[in-house]
Amino acid sequence: MTTPDSASHPDADRQSYHHGDLRRALLTAAVEAIEESGATAVSLRDLARRAGVSHAAPAHHFGDKAGLLTAVAVEGFDLFTDALNATWERTGDFAEVGVAYVRFGLTHRGHFEVMFQPALCRTDAADLTAARARAAESLRSGAALLAARTEDGDEQIATLAAWSLVHGFTALRLSGTLPLPPDADVEGVARQVTRLLLR
Repeated sequence: MTTPDSASHPDADRQSYHHGDLRRALLTAAVEAIEESGATAVSLRDLARRAGVSHAAPAHHFGDKAGLLTAVAVEGFDLFTDALNATWERTGDFAEVGVAYVRFGLTHRGHFEVMFQPALCRTDAADLTAARARAAESLRSGAALLAARTEDGDEQIATLAAWSLVHGFTALRLSGTLPLPPDADVEGVARQVTRLLLR
């Protein structure tokens, strides 16, 4: 832990965190800040304050705000892909993968907000490109089954249909415009919706 005046000490960051922990602490603080105020409101100085480190620490690890948000997006896509793959392996049901998509967006709002806003990130970053490709492959693998039931077997259209459905549902819920009562079982509703198309 840092002391109240440790941020002014030149070795504060090294004294306060074990190797590798500072980057993790900064990413956690960034996700919390995004969930509270949105990605556009995040600043590196506020991030340093939240993490209890010197104001230079975020820039040292991420360079600038775009670098920070790129790291958040990469982490988000990795967590997202793991969640989709785990659901697919557990259930073998593409409709349940759709529910997992919704669940991820609702429980990882900070990541989700950044992942699908390329203007916030360094879109040419190699790690982001790779993370997005892994996520896309997770969706395509299930969409292949959906495509087999269509007239022309167009896997690209099947992927687009599935993605539009679950992403749209998630975005509407996050924006508060999904017409459901406050106490609704959102995941249950998502399951009903995904089974209309994805079963």
